[in-house]
Amino acid sequence: MACLRNRIAKILIIVLLSPASGLADDSGIRLTDDRGKTLRLSEPATRPAAISTFGADVALALSTPPVAVTDYGIQGIPDYLASELTGVHGLGPRHQPNLEVLSSVRPDLVIAIGRYTEKDGDQIEAIAPLLALDLITVQDSLRAVELAGQALGAPAKATELNARFLDRLQALAKGNKGKGTETVALLTSGSETPFVYYDHFLPTALLERLGFDNVGGKPPNPDSGIPLGYRISLEALLELNPDTILLLPTRRQRAFTMNPIWPYLKAVRNNGVYEVPQYWKEGAGPIARERILDDIQRLLLTSAPTEPTNDE
Repeated sequence: MACLRNRIAKILIIVLLSPASGLADDSGIRLTDDRGKTLRLSEPATRPAAISTFGADVALALSTPPVAVTDYGIQGIPDYLASELTGVHGLGPRHQPNLEVLSSVRPDLVIAIGRYTEKDGDQIEAIAPLLALDLITVQDSLRAVELAGQALGAPAKATELNARFLDRLQALAKGNKGKGTETVALLTSGSETPFVYYDHFLPTALLERLGFDNVGGKPPNPDSGIPLGYRISLEALLELNPDTILLLPTRRQRAFTMNPIWPYLKAVRNNGVYEVPQYWKEGAGPIARERILDDIQRLLLTSAPTEPTNDE
């Protein structure tokens, strides 16, 4: 295992120092983000702001707390980070950040989800260098952690976080090998028709790597990463009939669970329905992705099924 970690670390260091990712030299730090844009920092950032949960997550993991963070609207800052972000300025929802507050806290770097900052990119860059990231796939996560590590002056720590994560993922996959392939669906929405995620979305990709079969299937546009999934009727879900259903949290009653078909799903009949925390929705950060592995290990790898949540 130690040898594997060393090999991974060497590979990540090579990637980290490549022109496509980031380069530290005598003139400062030069990074190319997922837009293909290059940003330059004269020195490592010490006051990052986060227009993404990832930005807050990776900043905390690399010991450089953010000066401002976005949230999930009425759902607020994810619970798993809230205790470490007490007193940090709020920027409002990630799709509509308050740029006046962002400017007032004088960040020296903004770590963002690219698709949520396209319309405000020029305004954000007038405030601070913008590191815009895709944050959809496992590879996106690894690359983003490397870039953030370079930007925050902690490339070795970022490399170690990635190597440790990959080590653990491999160990869990090895432990689950040969136990038979179970099917799983990751659903969201409070409407009458749930949204199911494709294989490339980070949590479902982790499930696939651990030996599960995500019924959402492969994305039609793997190069773009969008869409993340699709609406699926309960009739179609019954045909796929997953062994396990994982539900992202919602503040609304899930109307699709009121459908008369719902009780006939195998996962519902066998108490294989679980609600997972909000960080499953944006799980690319070093802290979040470890917690996702914790949840998978607890719910699907080592534990017997428990009673369904009250929404079911």
